[in-house]
Amino acid sequence: MKQFIAIFSFLTLSLMAYSQGPDYKVLRILYADGNYEKLVQQAEKYTLKDKTKKDIPPYFWLAKGLYKISISGTDDPDFKNAYKSAIKYLSKGIKYDLKYNDGDMAVEEAEFVGDFQMTLYETIANEIGAGSFKRASGWVIKYQKLSTNTIGAKYMMGACKYNDGDKTTARDYWRQADAALAEIESIDNYTEADRKMFMVGALHSARALTDSRQDSKAKTLLGKISQWFEEDEDWQDLYDEIVNKPKESN
Repeated sequence: MKQFIAIFSFLTLSLMAYSQGPDYKVLRILYADGNYEKLVQQAEKYTLKDKTKKDIPPYFWLAKGLYKISISGTDDPDFKNAYKSAIKYLSKGIKYDLKYNDGDMAVEEAEFVGDFQMTLYETIANEIGAGSFKRASGWVIKYQKLSTNTIGAKYMMGACKYNDGDKTTARDYWRQADAALAEIESIDNYTEADRKMFMVGALHSARALTDSRQDSKAKTLLGKISQWFEEDEDWQDLYDEIVNKPKESN
């Protein structure tokens, strides 16, 4: 009887260990050691195996390793698209995290996710500053995959599409954004990048609406969002820079 109980206990523990999946501490150690290339290699293997391809941690660690490589200045051709690949894997990790884990991993990795979002926001802002709304819209699409607060991205897409000559699609994005705006009670859970996307996307949208002689809609939009940004030290400067800039003569 004792032998039976011992065997049963061993099998139970074995099944529990299997159901819990691999221990991903090795990925954390590789990251802490700065061994990013090996981290990427090891984490990617887990994303390709049938048993672990829907596990969440490998995608986050893979994204973190690729991001570190992307800013390292490496000239290794194997990692020439490391930044875009990091976006791909992080977006998939966030997707699985929300579906299977109530978003807990994203909360645990909030600092990394927020920092990564900010790099994307800055890329978008730089493209718009250079007048390349088309290129900016491509990055906005990627941003939406890294955030659950996408209202700012929708306003930004509307502005990008308008300035790129696609007014029909711009209106569609603005309708989506306005519908989302009607449901928002607080932006306390927004990352800094989410807040900036919201503020700047709405300001660019207001400017586009003004340029298309829809001053009333622009004022209504700004009136609704100002409650969250009037205390922001950048609000008035951006308002003047984007909304109050002199119109270009035809």
